[in-house]
Amino acid sequence: MVFTRFVQIGRVAIINYGEDAGKLCVVVNVLSLTRVLVDGPREVTGVSRQQIPIRRLTLTDFVVKVPLGARASTLAKALKKDDIVAKFAASKEGKKMAVQKARAEATDFDRFKLMVARRTKARAVAVALRKQKA
Repeated sequence: MVFTRFVQIGRVAIINYGEDAGKLCVVVNVLSLTRVLVDGPREVTGVSRQQIPIRRLTLTDFVVKVPLGARASTLAKALKKDDIVAKFAASKEGKKMAVQKARAEATDFDRFKLMVARRTKARAVAVALRKQKA
């Protein structure tokens, strides 16, 4: 397999560990082989500028054209111009994260309604199969 997601300036990533887990960020500078400087910016994604190990990031397919060490305002403009947050939400990874978040936030009543809906669907399928066989 050939790598297509390189650690580079402007690469959009998901933080997968720590306080900001599950949030989008952009690589602003590569500090060493194992650490990068990322920024959200806070008003767009909720991530403040910080150093983070590369192993705590999941790189996405999206790249924003920004200069090395771009300010938060420049980064925010670039993210809004390319509509990265909406593109990520429409991607496979974004949809998967939305489903996981919805399941995590579900109440007991929501889980009960889901159980009843699945049971109703299974009964309808069983009745249709019996009609087909007869």
